[in-house]
Order: sequence, then structure tokens, then C-alpha cells
Amino acid sequence: MVEETGEPTTVADEATRSPAPRVGRFRAFLRERFGSPEAVYGLILYSALIAGVSDEHSDSLEVLTIGGISLIIFFFAHVFAMTLSAHGGMGFGKALAHGIHHSSGMLYASIIPTVPLILGAVGRMPSEDSVDLALLLVMVVLGVLGYSAYAQRGAAIWVRVLGAIGTAMFGFIVFLLNYLVH
Repeated sequence: MVEETGEPTTVADEATRSPAPRVGRFRAFLRERFGSPEAVYGLILYSALIAGVSDEHSDSLEVLTIGGISLIIFFFAHVFAMTLSAHGGMGFGKALAHGIHHSSGMLYASIIPTVPLILGAVGRMPSEDSVDLALLLVMVVLGVLGYSAYAQRGAAIWVRVLGAIGTAMFGFIVFLLNYLVH
């Protein structure tokens, strides 16, 4: 491992450090999985799929099944596109692994809004409520991502809050436009 100074670190160095780097690594893990462009795209796409499938005649299981399968199809398309575009420079195996790694954010992002759909599908929540909660959670996650992005830049709290609101609203507008077109 290499520190920010460029100096190599040892296992002993890592063992004597405070828990702060672990928190930093955990945040980096979350940011990589949920804050990647693919994750944001997947989140907005998934919300549009949920909204597009749900109507007064559909239940949570139908929304979950059709939305989930559609998202997986888009995931495979994204992996294919990334693999194809990187294949010439790094070979098929590495390009495929690269495509899966970077595209996986699309699937990670769907975890949080999927929970209420599962609760609705198993009868723990009314279907309409589970769909509404799933869509609300999409906006909350987008808001958290917006807040986080401004926090990384060291912005003042009021800028972070406005950034969170703006990000959530922009995500809502994109999802709404996508829904209206489809």
C-alpha cells in the first residue's frame, strides 16, 4: 500500500493507525458502489422502470419482476458495451471484468428501492405504498449523493443542502421525462 506522500506502508503501519482510515475506506467503498456514474444512471433508470410498470392494476411483485429483469437487461447491455469498447486494448477477459466491475453500480443502486418492493410482494406493505416508497427512496439516495459530492468539495452546509435538493429534483425530472416518453 502507498500513502498519499508516496511512501510505501507496511502491515505494521496499518495495524497501529486509528480507526479513521477504516471509515475513510468504507466511505470510499460506498462512494464507488453507489456514487459512480453507472450507479446514478441505474438508479434513475430503475425509478423510471418502476414508475413505468406500476399502475392501478399492477402489484409489487409485478413491478419488482418487470423492473428488476429490465434493469438486469440494461446491466448486460452496459457490460457488453464496455467490454466491446475496451476489448481491443486489454483483451477479452480483462475487458469483461472491467465491464462487470464498472457496470455493477447499476445493480448496487437498485438495492435500496428494491426493499419496499419486496416488502410489498410478500404482503408486508400495500403494493401502492411499496411503489411510492421505492420512488421516494430513489430521490432520497440521489439527494444524499448530491450532499456527499458537495461535502467532498468542502462546501458550506447550506450549499450541501441546496445541492442535495437540486440533485434529488434533477433526478426526479429525468425520471419523469423518461417515464413520460415511455
